[in-house]
Amino acid sequence: MKKTTIFLLISFLISLIFVTVAIAQNTEKGNQNQSQDEIQQIEQERIQEKDQNQNQDDLIIAPKGEQVRARTTNELRTIIQEKQQEMNQEVQSFGEKQQKVYQNQNEVRLAVHSLLTMEDLVGGIGPQVSQIAKDFDNSVQATIQAEERIQNRNMIVRFFAGGDQETAGEIEREVNQNKLRVQQLKQLREECDCDEEIKNMFQEQIQNMEQEQNRLQQLAEKEKQVKGIWGWIKGLFGR
Repeated sequence: MKKTTIFLLISFLISLIFVTVAIAQNTEKGNQNQSQDEIQQIEQERIQEKDQNQNQDDLIIAPKGEQVRARTTNELRTIIQEKQQEMNQEVQSFGEKQQKVYQNQNEVRLAVHSLLTMEDLVGGIGPQVSQIAKDFDNSVQATIQAEERIQNRNMIVRFFAGGDQETAGEIEREVNQNKLRVQQLKQLREECDCDEEIKNMFQEQIQNMEQEQNRLQQLAEKEKQVKGIWGWIKGLFGR
């Protein structure tokens, strides 16, 4: 009798978990879609405003889709500074959770822009550096979206179902690919036929990329460790 009661209680809890998680996940998806729409709208408004204010100065960062290449070290520094200011302003237009995500990943976004901008200053390896930077840029967009999904995960879903294992896995895959790209950039830097100041700036961007991959790795591992009640029940039956 006692075993039957326990079994019925556990069955009821499992059913309750499934229903609650399903409702919470639907709500979560709706919130995520709304969040993505807001980001796209803000981005479009930002680009339109930037295009309106665009002048012919070579040191002004080009609109989205184009890429300015620095001709001197001073131009490179100026372009990087302007890009950083632009990104800081962009972050201020986001909500609190989005600000946190973008603040974390802006160092890599800035590093990508810097590597693309210095293509003509690093000699024959320029095209290779730019290609790796573009691949990194695609990865950054993916990890930003993944981190936003984790940040916006419904608390009820997290309580019952635990962390977002699928999204954590996506981040880990991107990190593994980016670690290989970082190694490629390190090798290219050693081969760089450029002055010492450019080499130092090159190294700074590599370090920023590497640090961000370490942070993302820790984020994914932490998310995987959140098991929730459902994970606790599966562990109980697995004993």
